[in-house]
Order: sequence, then C-alpha cells, then structure tokens
Amino acid sequence: MKIRTGLALLIVHIAVLLLPARIATAQGNHPEMDKSISDNIGDPAKFQAVLTGLKQAVSKHDAAAVADLVSYPITINPRTKTALPVRTSQIFISHYDQIVTPHIADVIQKQKYEDLFVNYQGAMLGSGEVWIAGICKDKTCKQVDIKVKTIQNTAGKAN
Repeated sequence: MKIRTGLALLIVHIAVLLLPARIATAQGNHPEMDKSISDNIGDPAKFQAVLTGLKQAVSKHDAAAVADLVSYPITINPRTKTALPVRTSQIFISHYDQIVTPHIADVIQKQKYEDLFVNYQGAMLGSGEVWIAGICKDKTCKQVDIKVKTIQNTAGKAN
C-alpha cells in the first residue's frame, strides 16, 4: 500500500512539474511568429491580446470595444471612391456596420495567429483587409500601443 501511495505521489509531482511546460508550449508554440511580431510590432503577448480582443468584440458586434482597438485618425477604404475618414471612436461607432461589413468580420474571425503576414508595416489579416501595427507613443518609440491602423474592404477582389 505504501508503494502505491508513494508511486501516486510521484506521478502527481511529475505532473505538477510538467504542467507549466505544457501550458507554455500551448500558448507560445509559434516562436518564429512571436519573433516577427516582436521585431516589427511590439510585445507578442500584447499583440495576441489585441487580436483576441478584436475577434471577441467583432463576434459580439460590440462597436465600442472594436472602436477602442483602432488608432485614430483612420481612413476606411483608403485610396477608393468610398474612403471614409474617421477621426474619433464616436464616429467609428456610428458607422460600425458600414466599416465592419460581413466580409471584414469574416476575415477577422478566420484569422489565425500562426498564419499572419508580418512586416515593418504591421500584421496583415486576410488579404490586407485589416492591419494591426505598433503605434509609437513617444519620439524614441520605446512605448508602443498595438492598434488597428487599416481597414479596407477587399470583397470582390481576388483573395
């Protein structure tokens, strides 16, 4: 009986020791993407929080929460005849359904972290419909906000 109890305790201790490693692997199993985010945008954990928050807000149709994740001013559908300059979150909220169309919402919902395209301009969702970037808060760019900087509806274009 003592051997069984001792063996059970040993198994529990091993499981407890291995659990943090399994959690870390599950959360950070994309080291190349994390490095690319870190090199071009900012803290990968903060970026993932923004991406997750954006997905959740869009799925709940929470215009205010999405608006909080946007860098202002922003021009929706830039370089098009339908370009919409948006200077404040209040304007974004009032035009939410025009901005976050079913196509844009679908792109956001389907985007996987590991499939992002990342460069010096930020992280591209879909085929360029949404870009998330590090926005410098000071001259040296030591403090960075991670925000949505571009929204452009590419529906009808080749994906």
